[in-house]
Amino acid sequence: MLFHTTVRRELARSFGATLVVILTIVLTMMLIRTLGLAAGGSVAPQDVVLLLGYTALGHLPTMLALSLFIAVVATLGRMYRDSEMAIWFASGVGLSRFVRPVLQTSWPVLLVIALLVLVVWPWGNRMSAELRERYQERSDLSRVAPGVFQVSRDGSRVFFVERDGDSDNTRARNVFVLSNDPKRETVVSAHGGHIENEEQRRVLVLEEGQRNETDRATGALTLSRFDTYRVVVDEHEVRSAQEHSPKTMRTIDLLRQPGARQLAELAWRFGLLLGAGNLMLLGIGLSATNPRRASNWNLLFALLGFVVYYNLINLTQAWVGGGGRMGLSGALLGLHGAAFLLALGLLRWRELGVAAPRLLRMGRRA
Repeated sequence: MLFHTTVRRELARSFGATLVVILTIVLTMMLIRTLGLAAGGSVAPQDVVLLLGYTALGHLPTMLALSLFIAVVATLGRMYRDSEMAIWFASGVGLSRFVRPVLQTSWPVLLVIALLVLVVWPWGNRMSAELRERYQERSDLSRVAPGVFQVSRDGSRVFFVERDGDSDNTRARNVFVLSNDPKRETVVSAHGGHIENEEQRRVLVLEEGQRNETDRATGALTLSRFDTYRVVVDEHEVRSAQEHSPKTMRTIDLLRQPGARQLAELAWRFGLLLGAGNLMLLGIGLSATNPRRASNWNLLFALLGFVVYYNLINLTQAWVGGGGRMGLSGALLGLHGAAFLLALGLLRWRELGVAAPRLLRMGRRA
């Protein structure tokens, strides 16, 4: 049918262009943030591209939902401004008839969003956490690049290595260590050093060096030389990435462990999927505009509605996880059920607003 073909072609073209623009903007912002993490020593520089891919996959459902919503509003809004809607309405095609072609174009996108939210989102978070943990589990000395000052994770020590040691990254030469605590400041330099593992901690063993200690209270300076000096550089218990957050848990595991935090994560995942469907219907009603006014106020109001809706999704997640203020079913039905009814009501109101003048003219002719 010409009507369905026209709407679907326009919607698909608008969705593709919008997604490319949003992806470009978001990926640029993510790249800057990831490079900042690598520069700060939170992730390995060689893992920047991989971490960027995992992060992009995690945010892709939101970008797809936003692109679909903007495509619906922009496409139908253009048809209003170009008076194409007036032609369709005069031909007996109501606004509710647009739901079917929009849904036929959107259902593959909604399917991809469901797959990303329920399957790829926890996997990407788990992989990102494992990347960070593998890098953080390395000793502070092994993360030091030649000629670069490296701050330890707790910020109390600064390491400097003039050049690398052997290939296993456990030895180094010409080591400089600056240690700070509330009582004293210590500067240690040595010709060489190596790492030793002791249960849940790692110790840097320095060889042939000197130690300068300054007492912060009295200002007294102590200079000593040593053949061997031991510094604890890493003391923590390694934990699995799955223990950190429900974001890394599979959806089926969240359903099997219905705790408060797990239900909150489920509310967010299911809410993101239901929100994408509701926004598609809301976009049809929000696209109406006056062809005599060359403005995009309807698109601005639609974007404001998108921001409000997704903030409410995050708010319901906090309510579900905040000590049982709201149940999972209540959050999903309350927010998304209300949004669905609002979309249907807006669609019906727009359709009655179009049909009222036609019925009035028919009454006058009778």
